[in-house]
Amino acid sequence: MAIELPLFPLNVVLFPGADLPLHIFEPRYRLMINECYEQDKPFGIVLVRPDSVQMREETYPIGTMADILALSHMDDGRMNLIARGGKRFHILDKHHEKPYITGIVEVYEDLYEPEEALNGQAARARELFDTYLQILLDVVGKQETRFDLPTVPEELSHFIAYFLDIEDEEKQQLLELNVTTQRLESEIETLRREVPFIRQMLSMSNRYRTGGTDRSKLN
Repeated sequence: MAIELPLFPLNVVLFPGADLPLHIFEPRYRLMINECYEQDKPFGIVLVRPDSVQMREETYPIGTMADILALSHMDDGRMNLIARGGKRFHILDKHHEKPYITGIVEVYEDLYEPEEALNGQAARARELFDTYLQILLDVVGKQETRFDLPTVPEELSHFIAYFLDIEDEEKQQLLELNVTTQRLESEIETLRREVPFIRQMLSMSNRYRTGGTDRSKLN
């Protein structure tokens, strides 16, 4: 079923389940957010194409609905809010009658896959991503931080996509995939490249901090 949804073009990709802080300053989007908040309705976040022109933004066709979790108004009319990603959508048509863009959209979901295939890919991705996270936490000195990774394969795939340090266009490709195992496989390939790289960077950082001395050889 198609619905009309206010659209917020941004240089960011929002994934289902992810939280996104936003600072709203343009009058057209202040109006949009106020209307969504008062009517308790979501808006849509879509990635802007690189060659877009302000006020006539061109976007990618797949975006994510965003629910307003918290909203605060500043004295000058600007706003700070936290949005949480909901369902993905596919834009069928766009309208420009309002100060902001609206779209006729339909929900965009992953196709059905056998549980065995999903769980196998999810287990491999979870193991690699856990290693990836631990190395990153070591880098920032937050080794004791713990994440509760989603257990549902599709939710896990979106969680990993949100955290990966890749270009927005690559994140958009992951968002547009409608086969969970394909998304997980792409993330596994990325993690297999990234884990050795960041492990090497951590090792070099540790050697730099210790003046290049291997302390195990001093005993």
